[in-house]
Amino acid sequence: MRPKILAFAGSARKESLNKLLVRAAAAGARAGGADVTLVDFLEFPMPLYDGDLESGSGIPAEAARFKALLVSHHGFLISSPEYNSSISPLLKNAFDWASRPAPGEKTLVAFRGKTAALLSASPGDLGGLRGLVTVRSILGNIGVFVLPDQMALPKAHEAFGIDGALKDEKLRARAEGIGRSLAEFTAKVVAT
Repeated sequence: MRPKILAFAGSARKESLNKLLVRAAAAGARAGGADVTLVDFLEFPMPLYDGDLESGSGIPAEAARFKALLVSHHGFLISSPEYNSSISPLLKNAFDWASRPAPGEKTLVAFRGKTAALLSASPGDLGGLRGLVTVRSILGNIGVFVLPDQMALPKAHEAFGIDGALKDEKLRARAEGIGRSLAEFTAKVVAT
């Protein structure tokens, strides 16, 4: 069975560097034998998680639609921007909504037993590395197998060409390698 990978960036910004980076990694996942679905958070406008909203109205439609995508995929390729040394509020909010069980549903059905690989792109010297610590912690705590290898791209505002591709072949190979590793690992998990 071919693994199904959901690829997304934790940013809604149209010109997001993380969106460009996750596209490069998605190409590697495809080359590694995965079926990849690339989505944009602009397609999933969700209110901030609010327990009163959930108990009064249930999970909002866009949050439920995103959660359904997580459920239907075996693994996640995530490029997360760093906001003040941590995760973006948009990505955290999506995780929070997707973690909420529907009536009669298993706890953390969108996450438990899934796989993930992490990337980050930032204009800073650390490439968003500090934020990945938080993403890794959240995913690990909700049952996702996060690959140890990750990529943090520093000075990302200089790394991409006009066509949106990484200019440096070694960086492109690194991003694609993260995607390929996720595809190969996820294929093994799916086969068991």
